[in-house]
Amino acid sequence: MSGNECGRTLVAAYVSIPMSILDLAPIRRGGSAAETFAQSVELAQTAEANGYKRVWYAEHHNMSSIASSATAVLIGHVAHHTNTIRLGAGGVMLPNHSPLVIAEQFGTLETLFPGRIDLGLGRAPGTDQATFRALRRDPSASDAFPHDVLELQAYFGQESRIEGVNAYPGHGTNVPLYILGSSLFGARLAAQLGLPYSFASHFAPDALIQATTAYRNEFQPSEFLAEPWVIAGVGVVAAETNTEAHAIFEQVRRDRIRLFLGRNRPVEFTDDEVEMLLDSPHGDSIMNMLKYTAVGDGPAVAQYLEEFARTAQADELITVHNASDPAQRLASVKITARAMAPAGV
Repeated sequence: MSGNECGRTLVAAYVSIPMSILDLAPIRRGGSAAETFAQSVELAQTAEANGYKRVWYAEHHNMSSIASSATAVLIGHVAHHTNTIRLGAGGVMLPNHSPLVIAEQFGTLETLFPGRIDLGLGRAPGTDQATFRALRRDPSASDAFPHDVLELQAYFGQESRIEGVNAYPGHGTNVPLYILGSSLFGARLAAQLGLPYSFASHFAPDALIQATTAYRNEFQPSEFLAEPWVIAGVGVVAAETNTEAHAIFEQVRRDRIRLFLGRNRPVEFTDDEVEMLLDSPHGDSIMNMLKYTAVGDGPAVAQYLEEFARTAQADELITVHNASDPAQRLASVKITARAMAPAGV
C-alpha cells in the first residue's frame, strides 16, 4: 500500500466532528490593519467554501499586532462578504462593556445576518490594567460576570431583567451565547447556566481536561441546550509535506517570542537573541501555549485532531491556523479541510 493510500485509509477512520476557525486577525510585521481585514475576509470565504462551521474573532485592545479590537464591526464586515458560514465573537470580554451595548451590537448583527451570528463571552478583560482603565471600566467588573451574562441573555429574549430597559435591536433575536474560559470558573458557570462551553486550549492548555470534565459532570440542561457542548481550541500548521509544516511551525515559535517578549521594544530581537530566549524560562512558558498544535501534512494533522478531540472530550474543534504568512495560513485551512472531509468538516 502506498503512503497516500495509507493516509486515505487513516483519515476515513476518523470520527465525525464539526470544525471551526478562530481568526486572530494578526497584523504582520510591516503590514497594516487594512491588509489584515482583507485577509480575514479571504480566510472566512475559504472556510465557507471548505465546509467549516463558523469563524470567530477575539477582542483585544492596545495590541499593535492584532486588528480585532472592534469585534462586532469586523464580524459585520466579514458577514457582508460571505453567505452562509456562522460568524461570531470568540469572544467579547464582557467586563469591558455594559450588557445593553453588547445586546444592541449583536442584536443588530443578527438582524442584518439572521441565523449566522454567535456571541462568545469571556470574563477576563483581555488587556493590561492601564488599558482596562482607559476603557473606563471598574477593576471589579469581572466579579459581575455571571450576573452580566444573565442580563445580556434576557435582552436577547422576551423579558428584560431591568424593568423598562430593552435592547433595540436585540429584543427577541435569541442570539446564542457561549461561555469562554481557560479555568474551572467558566466551565462551572456554563454548566450551571446550561450553555455551550469553549475552552481556550489553543493558548492556555493546562486546565483543559479538568475544565471539560467538570463542565460535563455538572451540566444542567436548559431551554437553550439539552446536552453539554464542548468546543476546544487547537493550533494547526498543515502543509503539503511534514517537512514544510515543521519548518513553518519553527517560524511560528520564533514569531511568538518576538510578539510576547519583544512588545514595546524599540529594536527587534536578532535571530540569535530569539534562539537564546527559546531556551529560557520565559520561552518555555510561551512555548507551552503551543502545547496543543497539530503540525504536519493532511493525514498527520487529521490523526492529531481526532486524538485531541477525544482527549479534550470535545464536540467541536475551533482551529487556529498559526502560520504568519497569509498564503500558508489559507493552505493550512484547505489541507485540514481535505484531510478531515470524510469526518464531515
